[in-house]
Amino acid sequence: MNENVVRSLSGIVYIFLLIFATLFSRESFLILFGLFLLQTVSEFSALIQLPKIASLLVSGVLYLLFGVFFSNQWSTDLGLLLASIFVCGQLLLWLFSKVSKPIVTSTEKWVKLIGYIVLPFVFISKIPMLSNQFIPSIIIGIFILIWTNDTFAYLVGKSIGKNKLFERISPKKTIEGFVGGLVFAIIVAFLLSKSTTFGSFFSSKYWIPIAIIASIFGTIGDLIESKFKRIAGVKDSGTIMPGHGGIYDRLDSIIFVAPFVFLFLKIISYVS
Repeated sequence: MNENVVRSLSGIVYIFLLIFATLFSRESFLILFGLFLLQTVSEFSALIQLPKIASLLVSGVLYLLFGVFFSNQWSTDLGLLLASIFVCGQLLLWLFSKVSKPIVTSTEKWVKLIGYIVLPFVFISKIPMLSNQFIPSIIIGIFILIWTNDTFAYLVGKSIGKNKLFERISPKKTIEGFVGGLVFAIIVAFLLSKSTTFGSFFSSKYWIPIAIIASIFGTIGDLIESKFKRIAGVKDSGTIMPGHGGIYDRLDSIIFVAPFVFLFLKIISYVS
């Protein structure tokens, strides 16, 4: 079968599964992203050479504790946010540094696994729980913005891209593509705010900042994963999705975006 056809079918199945499970119920949403977490942990552990069984066990327990059972405690959320954003800050500095060696110490590997992979999945599980009510359109809207940014960053970059964004890590990304993805994400955010499904909870003054966060931090998340893969010497994080690679390859953007969107939503909730 043609590679493009396989890639398209694989992508359609992934998007359908994500949207269906999210819309069906909070329980199916939590189960799906729990499975996504375990697969991402498996792939990430292989990249940084961390014991897989122990990684899966710890990650699963943390997801159940903070994403499912203790999902609406402000003091806990604040602690988790500070921990995750601290690790994200470390990774941002690491991305721009010229250090290209694998993570050596076991402690640092566990810190990266929990702060960069596990906690963002916890925040993904919390984002749709606005005012203790499960609102699936919020998380679906964020995914739409990320997919829009990725798609148009690719199309604009391929059409008119000349200036490299971060050639050392990702030679194909361009500044023009990044700007194109951001602009189209903002346009789609405005359209979401005017729709009945998405606009009933957030107006454009909320969706547009979320689009900006999703575009900027989503691109950074993609670059960070690219550096991990470059150091590990692999093209894809896994093979579970034909034509796309692994689940980590598909969720690298939302993983880095989730803590910052969750922080933004908490701030606007507190202010309002």
